[in-house]
Amino acid sequence: MEQLVTAPRRLVFLGSGTSTGVPVFGCECAVCTSNDPRNQRTRPSVLLSFPLGNLLIDTTPEMRLQLLREKIRKVDAIAYTHNHADHLFGLDDARLFPKYLGGPVPVYCEAETEASIRTVFHYAFVEKATTLPPGYVPKLQFERVAPGVPFQVLGQNVLPLRLEHGRFQVLGFRIGNLAYCTDVSRIPDESWPLLEGLDTLILDALRHEPHPTHFCLEQALGVVERLRPGRTFLTHLSHGFDHGPTETTLPPKVALAYDGLTLEF
Repeated sequence: MEQLVTAPRRLVFLGSGTSTGVPVFGCECAVCTSNDPRNQRTRPSVLLSFPLGNLLIDTTPEMRLQLLREKIRKVDAIAYTHNHADHLFGLDDARLFPKYLGGPVPVYCEAETEASIRTVFHYAFVEKATTLPPGYVPKLQFERVAPGVPFQVLGQNVLPLRLEHGRFQVLGFRIGNLAYCTDVSRIPDESWPLLEGLDTLILDALRHEPHPTHFCLEQALGVVERLRPGRTFLTHLSHGFDHGPTETTLPPKVALAYDGLTLEF
């Protein structure tokens, strides 16, 4: 049986904002005009660094800029939470990844996300695209995943988690005692046991007011109270949160994520 690698692991928040990003185009609120760099939020994504390579979760429209900002020189695999634009539309820039991998990029996702990728980036899958050298179109190797069924990537066990995002079904991911749960408005009954015993929980908290497809702050804190992880970082944040003042109101061991925040787990 393949031995999984358990050496120290690192997570960096490439983006911690909502689908509009922060600042919001045309907005002149106190957060959008803030000088606090933690209020500058690109679309939501994280990169997990393991001894055997880097796993990227979602490809945001700012993916290229996020990776350059964090000096990430190689992505070895991609996993998708779902197929919405703010999590998907940077994929074209992944056309450079195979140059450093020596082959297609492994992509771990559900069937619906694969279908969206094949539609939105259709030019990467036409027959003539297969003859192009690396760097011209994304070259991908799809690996189907299912909630509750672990898969192995880069020497790690990754457990997909079923989450509900309004009327959409999406995935969260658990790696060891860390779970990444963005874009969620409800945790189904079957997923609660899979979130027990966490050291680190990363959880959606869009704004103060309730929202039909995301947890608001009160709902997210209710999840934290039920699961009682060692620490929690809230992500997918709107311009409703001014980073510094908001953090002073949060319970112990709960913090707002920000772009560039790095964790070891």
